[in-house]
Amino acid sequence: MSFRELRNFTEMMRALGYPRLISVQNFRTPNFTLVAEILIWLIKRYEPHMDIPTDVDTESDRVFFIKAVAQFMATKAHIKLNMKHLYQADGYAVKELLKITSVLYNAMKTKQMAFGETVEEDNNKFKFDLGSRISDLKTARQLASEVTSKGASLYDLLGKEVELREMRTAAIARPLEVNETEKALRAAIKEVLESVEKTKEMLRNVGSDVTSLDAKIEKKKQELERNRKRLQTLQSVRPAFMDEYEKIEEDLQKTYVIYVEKFRNLSFLEAQLDEYHRLEQERFEEAENNMRMMQHKLREEEKDMMRSSLKDEDSDMDVPEDDGSDSDIEESRPAKPRPTRNSIMAGSGARFIGTMQGDSDETEDSEIDVDEDDEEDEEGEEEEESKDLEDDSLEDPVSKVAHTPRGPVRPPLLEESDNDF
Repeated sequence: MSFRELRNFTEMMRALGYPRLISVQNFRTPNFTLVAEILIWLIKRYEPHMDIPTDVDTESDRVFFIKAVAQFMATKAHIKLNMKHLYQADGYAVKELLKITSVLYNAMKTKQMAFGETVEEDNNKFKFDLGSRISDLKTARQLASEVTSKGASLYDLLGKEVELREMRTAAIARPLEVNETEKALRAAIKEVLESVEKTKEMLRNVGSDVTSLDAKIEKKKQELERNRKRLQTLQSVRPAFMDEYEKIEEDLQKTYVIYVEKFRNLSFLEAQLDEYHRLEQERFEEAENNMRMMQHKLREEEKDMMRSSLKDEDSDMDVPEDDGSDSDIEESRPAKPRPTRNSIMAGSGARFIGTMQGDSDETEDSEIDVDEDDEEDEEGEEEEESKDLEDDSLEDPVSKVAHTPRGPVRPPLLEESDNDF
């Protein structure tokens, strides 16, 4: 039984004009009264003058009613019905009822179609369409050729009828042989007896099979009962290792709690360590940037100091020569100390050339010597300074700050005026 069959049955009954409304839910449970009403209505619809007993109160009446309906449908409509399914009066009965309703529904549908075609022919009586008649003409031509061929073959066969008639009368007039007939009948009887013996043997085997199956079923029941009792005993007895198992399970729970706590602490410490490393890395990068900036700044200061010292030396080398009384004043004035590259770069171990007082000749000679020494020292010191700058770039900026800058320190200049005397 399927929902589609129930739906089709209800729709067909509604189309046939059944007075009662049939629902799909009516056949979920056995409903013999409804099935009997439907069968009586369908039989009356198929044969209005048919008389069928309608008593379905007792079991015997129901069986008689089902047999009468099945016999009527088999003889009149050539429809074979399953009486067991009809007697169930549930979804399986719908399949049997659907056989009868489908015949009536198709007949009604065919009648409606014929009536519709008649109406259409009446409407199109005065209309003539040559295009629709072309296919009819082709069919008529084909049928005419077939009639001709069939007629020719029939004429040939009728021509042979004279010979065939003689052969047919001879065969009919020939007497039957009793021996052959008896032999055929005996063979048929023998085959029937053999089939009967086989059927009886199968019936005897069925009885023995039933007894053996009953014995096996009883044996399986006993085994099932024993297994149930054994299962109950096993469920009631407490295993010997159950106490130890529960104790180990408690220890495992405690160990798991400790593990979770330590794992959480370890994760937190790893996060803190990563944060510390990150801060240290940022601090180191910042210190490295500061060191680079300090190195760059110190290099710039050294370059500025070197430029300023070179300018001072150049200004000291250019000494003006005056005429008149100024020469006497300069001769009586003590000689100025001239800073040199050796005195500037040497720090505490600086050396000075010349004296505070002396003759003018000695002063001139000393100035010449100082100029020559200055030129030589400048060439040597330029090489040393380039090397020192390369070494300073590799040293720690903190150590550079602690040391005294190697650039030249500008000495205080003595002011010259006429009021010195």
